[in-house]
Order: sequence, then C-alpha cells, then structure tokens
Amino acid sequence: MALIDCVMWQPQGNEFVFAYRFPHTNLSTYTQLIVNESQEALLFSKGQLMGKFGPGKHTLNTENLPVLRSLFGIPFGGKNPFTAEVWFVNLLEPANLGWATKNMTVHDADYQTMLPLLAKGQYGVKVSAPEKFMIKMVGTKQLFTETDMLSQAYGEFSTKAKSTIIQFMTQNRVGLKSITAHLDALSQYIKESLLAFWEDYGMTMTRFYVNDITVDTTTAEGRKISEALASQASMSITGHSWQQEQMFGMANNAVDQIGNSSQGGLLAGLMAMSMMGGRGMGGMGGGMMETHHSQPTFGPQGQTGGQPMGGAPAGPEVREIYCASCSRKHLTTERFCPHCGAEYNPCPNCGSDNPKTARRCVSCGTPLQSAAAAAQCHACGGSIAPGTMFCPHCGAQQKTSAGPSCPRCGAPITTPAKFCPKCGQKL
Repeated sequence: MALIDCVMWQPQGNEFVFAYRFPHTNLSTYTQLIVNESQEALLFSKGQLMGKFGPGKHTLNTENLPVLRSLFGIPFGGKNPFTAEVWFVNLLEPANLGWATKNMTVHDADYQTMLPLLAKGQYGVKVSAPEKFMIKMVGTKQLFTETDMLSQAYGEFSTKAKSTIIQFMTQNRVGLKSITAHLDALSQYIKESLLAFWEDYGMTMTRFYVNDITVDTTTAEGRKISEALASQASMSITGHSWQQEQMFGMANNAVDQIGNSSQGGLLAGLMAMSMMGGRGMGGMGGGMMETHHSQPTFGPQGQTGGQPMGGAPAGPEVREIYCASCSRKHLTTERFCPHCGAEYNPCPNCGSDNPKTARRCVSCGTPLQSAAAAAQCHACGGSIAPGTMFCPHCGAQQKTSAGPSCPRCGAPITTPAKFCPKCGQKL
C-alpha cells in the first residue's frame, strides 16, 4: 500500500460540513499535513488522540508527534510508516440553520384558552472544542454534515426550546396578539437557556432568532381555531355579530332556495328572508339583527331590557353591554369597565357604550351630545338628549322649556291660551 505524502481537505458542495475524515490511513513521518484557515486537524490512532494541528503546513514526524515513539517505536530520522486517522474539523460559523417546534400547546393570555402554536426561526453554532465535539457528536462517521447535526440534536433541542417559549409567554403574560412585539426578547431568552446544551457537545451558539409564532394548522383542531380567529377579526373590523353572520349565510341560501321550484325550497327561502327582515314571522329576527353592542340580556323573572313581563314601566334599565374599548361585558350601572378601566360612555337612546370620539351611536345611530349639553331625567336620573319629551328609560314626561307647558304633552304654552295648541288639552 502506497504511503500518503500530503493530507489536506477542501470543502465542496452546498451543504455545510462540520467534520471530515481523510479516506486514507497509511501515513509516514514524511507526510505533509496542510490545515487551512478556519480548520483544525486531529490525529487518532489505536483509539487515542495523537495530536491537534491548527492552520499551516505540518510534517507528521516524531518532533510534532512524540507519541509515535511510544505507540509504534519509531526512531528519529528516516521515512517510517504508521497508521492513523486524520479528521478535519470546520470552525466556521453557519448562521442560517433552521429550527421549528410543533405540537406546542400554550394557555394564551389574550384569548384565555389553550392554543396549538408553531414557532420557527434560525440560529448559528460553531465548534469551540473540537476534541469534545468529535467524541460526543461525530463518533465514527466518515462525514458529519449540517443534516447529521440537526437530526442528532433535534429531540433535546426542540424540547428545551418549546419549554422555554411556554415559560416566557406564561410568566410575562404575553399572548398571540402581541407576541410579535416580543420576538427579540424571546430570542435572547431562549438563547441563554440553550447555551449549556450546545457547550456539552463542544459547540457554542453564537446567535438565535425567533422569526414567527403562529397557530399550528397542521391539525384539524389548529385549522378550526385559525378559522375562528380570522372570523373574530373580520367581525371586529366590520362591526357585525356572529348571529348576523349566520343570518347572512341563511339569506344567501334563501336566494338559491327561492329559485328552486319545489314548494319546500320556496318555503325555506321565504322564512329566511322573513327572519332577515326582522319584523316578519312575528319578529323572529329582531334580536338576531342587533349588533354585538346591544344584544338583549335577561334579568330576573324572565324580563328583558327595561320592561318587566307584566308590562308596567320599570326604573332605569340594568343590563349588560359591551365595553367600546375591550369588547367585554359589564353592567350599565358600572361607570367604569371592570376589565380595562375605560369610562362608560352610554348612548342616551339605547345605552350602548361608545368611544369618546364617536359622533353617533355605534348601535342605533343616535347623535351623541357632549357631557356639557347632556340632560338628565327628573324622575330616574338617566341621560337624555336635550329637547326629549319623554325619558327613554322610564317614560317620564320631561319639561321642554322654562315657561309654562302643557300638563299632557309638555308642549310650551303661550299665555293667556286656554287650550294646548298641540294636543287640545284644556288648560
């Protein structure tokens, strides 16, 4: 077997190679070892590390490798053959290694429910301790590539990354809605927790990035949740409720059903259109077409709104409304939202909460007056629009002017009139 005079390695191909074993082992004390920049060479013989060589040109003689005398009994001088494995370790730093975690379920702080999430990103590592890296990571392989490294470290790496992400989101109460704003802090948090993992394999993690965290749609449950979140966002932007969306779907089907010549299809179409109208079919669709700001709520003894079942007028209506700031429910008797602290800005007509900048009610379209121009009912104290003749809350008659007024309709009376010019009531 011919002796090898020169040993060197020039990486080739598109895939990053961490370690490469020279294919021949028949060396001699005249063999030249050439180590390029960003490389380190390790010689193994009979299961022992014979020596390490940095960048440069080296002769494998007894001066550089004194262990040759004890292992092989090679004297000084002469061309003496010996057998050894030469490994080249790549010290470059690949920074575009991809990672991803699947089947990660997190209790989301925004939606207060369990969400299946998928996280992905990139990271960079380099070999910092070639001897430890060769023993713990490479073993006896001929070639150790990026794919081999990712495959070997994926299980433990993925588990640690997944656990760290859940800890960060839970401890800091960061939900899916705002996680994008915390990607930089999350990346640094995960990197610090993974440094010891890579050092145990003789490597150093130089950088770590979380690029995206989204709902995991690889499962049927994830796809269902993703569709629900998209639907919620759509309803929040357009201002319609879930009930209205269902009714819109029924109306679209009704158009197709009306075109059906069968009597059953025609009847179903007419029923759906009647419900969409809100007044037909005995008012079946009235509640369905209200916006989410003014959905009816039921009080004691089956009463709805501010009118008891007996038909007698009640006092100020106490019901649940949606906060215009956080969209959560609270009572009309609460001046401030117990969830976000926003001040309750009621509509004088329907009681729905409105943003401070709103000029018209988001539910009924009533023009909103400023606090200075608002009036109060003398009977129940509820807010009413200036000039209102009857309180929309309790029905009490209001005084519309500073002068005398009709005791029946409240219209202003000019003295010395004997009859009301509006209703004919005798004064």
